[in-house]
Amino acid sequence: MSNTQTKSMVIFVLLAVMMAATRFNHFGSTFSLPDASYAVFFLGGLYLARMARVSVIVFIALLLEAGLIDFYATSVQGISDWCMTPAYWFLIPTYGSLWLVGRWVSSRPTIQSRTMGKNGLMILALSAWVASSFAFAFSNVTFYLFSERFVDMSMVEYSTRVAQYYVSYVSVALLYIACAVAVHIAVDIIGKHRVHSH
Repeated sequence: MSNTQTKSMVIFVLLAVMMAATRFNHFGSTFSLPDASYAVFFLGGLYLARMARVSVIVFIALLLEAGLIDFYATSVQGISDWCMTPAYWFLIPTYGSLWLVGRWVSSRPTIQSRTMGKNGLMILALSAWVASSFAFAFSNVTFYLFSERFVDMSMVEYSTRVAQYYVSYVSVALLYIACAVAVHIAVDIIGKHRVHSH
């Protein structure tokens, strides 16, 4: 197995563990971290999308993991199945949009450079915010339109109610992404230091 394949496998495992450890609770609690799913799919696109075959397999694997966790949570743990409606299928394009934006970011020259710099970090941060905001809006609009749970509620009223969750969803995603990038930069710095010291 090549060094690149090994790194990809490690990243995949870390992302899968991240989602498994957090997906049971969207907002977190005393005993659990908030849901990292938005960040997981963005980071998957960012770090794994360059390898075309691996990218598709990993994306599908993470989708299946998300579905299995939700199934287990609702059928075994007794967590509310309020979100398990026809609109649930729209999580696929929701997560796909995060993945694609991450992939786009990874192809930028300022990101590919080992010294990412301020411009690279600004592109990364802005893209993560836009992708997370779109994912939040898209998943909520499709839930309103296709879940059949809001037939007596106007789109304006629904939007007002949902808007209060925007900051928590997006800020959590950005925090996870920032932590992952910070670890990446730290690993790069340590690697460079080791090379120079030999």
